[in-house]
Amino acid sequence: MEKAFARYRIMSFVTGTTLITLCLFLILHTVDLTLWKQLIVPVTVIGVGHGVVLYPIYMVMCVQFALKARLHPGLVILMLLAGFVPGLAFYMENRVERRLFPQGRPRVSVTS
Repeated sequence: MEKAFARYRIMSFVTGTTLITLCLFLILHTVDLTLWKQLIVPVTVIGVGHGVVLYPIYMVMCVQFALKARLHPGLVILMLLAGFVPGLAFYMENRVERRLFPQGRPRVSVTS
């Protein structure tokens, strides 16, 4: 279960970071349209990367972890929705970690 949580955690951080980056670009778009024209390529690459590649991988990691940890379906739905709300992925990852590992998360060995 610890390895599944580690994979979920990595994807949570990556997916959350790309979503926050997209939101920051959107804020820049509302502030300065000329800057938006210069950022259209990174926005497209990050947007497609988040929506087509990273979020589906994040969903698979959420479901895999939820099945191994036998999480409540409501918590799993919140974990899946965290890929849509900027910053929520970080919060959900922290809440799930505290709930499953109240004494602290055990270290995952790379070799085993």
